Amino acid sequence: MKKLLISLSILPVLFIASCTKDITSYNKETKRASSAPAGTLFANATRNLSDNLASASVNLNPFRFIVKHWAMTTYQDEAQFDFSTRNISQSWWGSMYRDVLTDYKEAAKNINADAFMDAGEKANKLAIIDIMQAYVFADLVTSFGDIPYTQALDPANVYPVYDDAKTVYSDLLSRLSADITALDDASAGFASSEDRLYRGDVAAWKKFANTLKFKLGMILADSDNATAKSNVEAADAEAFESSDDDAIFGYLGSTPNTNPLYVDIVLGGRGDYVAAKDLMDTLIYLNDPRKPLYFSKNNSGNYVGGVVGQGNTYASTSRPADAISQAEASVVFLDYAELEFYRAEAKERGFAVTGTAEEHYNNGIKASILAWGGLAADADGYIAQPKVAYATATGNWKTKIGFQKWIALYNRPMDGWLEIRRMDVPKLSLPVGARSGFPVRYQYPNNEQQLNPANYTSAAAKIGGDEVETKLFWDVN
Repeated sequence: MKKLLISLSILPVLFIASCTKDITSYNKETKRASSAPAGTLFANATRNLSDNLASASVNLNPFRFIVKHWAMTTYQDEAQFDFSTRNISQSWWGSMYRDVLTDYKEAAKNINADAFMDAGEKANKLAIIDIMQAYVFADLVTSFGDIPYTQALDPANVYPVYDDAKTVYSDLLSRLSADITALDDASAGFASSEDRLYRGDVAAWKKFANTLKFKLGMILADSDNATAKSNVEAADAEAFESSDDDAIFGYLGSTPNTNPLYVDIVLGGRGDYVAAKDLMDTLIYLNDPRKPLYFSKNNSGNYVGGVVGQGNTYASTSRPADAISQAEASVVFLDYAELEFYRAEAKERGFAVTGTAEEHYNNGIKASILAWGGLAADADGYIAQPKVAYATATGNWKTKIGFQKWIALYNRPMDGWLEIRRMDVPKLSLPVGARSGFPVRYQYPNNEQQLNPANYTSAAAKIGGDEVETKLFWDVN
């Protein structure tokens, strides 16, 4: 009897199963959103970009060693320009394309598909996304040279062609000009919670776009002076006016929304990172008030830098200041100090921008010192020294501006690398045990060589060889 009851109880289930030929509906995730909100995607992309710029992970960001701001105690591979063992260029390339640009693209797609959004708000959001895409593509061009651009970010195209780097740069400048025109501060932008740089302030985004346009123009100054001049002069009046305009990404005090240096140094307990002798000796020689703001003393109470590429003792060497690795430490995307050094250079090149080269040089130094927590009196005293003052410091205008900019770009290693290549200042000696000459670009990722070989081979040949010493089109001096 029990066997009969069990058999009868199974029959309805079998009957239902036999009548249901299509079971694909069971795979539908009815409780999961089919797409993320545009604001969430925008915020995530910007946070991923900030993480990349801030990180000290030797798997991703070795630029602090390249520019000789930091040295290592034990593991010297990256400090000695070994970027292939950990496949660093692939991590940088992949993260920028996959984790940043793809999210920006998807955010723009969702905004375009929103039939109910106010037209002014839609135009502002799309322009802001495009500005950030320009920021990232410019980073990729200055890192690698020719890159996938017009055919990038298309998952259906697994073999994207590499666009000419100079053509990409020209298009980025055109995009920024169009974005500046499209922005209207009478309409809304992203919500404050979605916009971690300017909290929805559209007018601030217009200043950011003009400042970025100024910067990209200056990168072309040696290779295409006319284009540099026209873009710089068009952007100057609407670019940053003070440090209040700085583009700063603020982290939170709780995991997982903390600064990557907090994860790398504090949570990770890393004792690898120490001050580089090159920067530390400079700070000491110039009586630079940023010395205690950049670094802490060693265990003996002294400021001492380590040799890049050589083993250093943690206890006897200065370390990055604690403020740098706080959970809520911010990351600078673009700031007034950097722009003022560009303005000083532009004046020396004969571009029609306001002010004098000396005024902008002084403004850049002072803005940097104040941003790091120094006092105005400290900045004024520093600038007054004959070895710092614009009229008496050693070298020509390029040496003076480039040297002070190298100091001011501390903890902004990607931009520090850019400026050393562009200005050729300071003249850094190779690290102990260097695996190559000074790297002026990243090699293309191994994945590109293996999965997109025809386009990789063509791109490598066109730029003069896929080597770290191959100069890019804008790096002509």
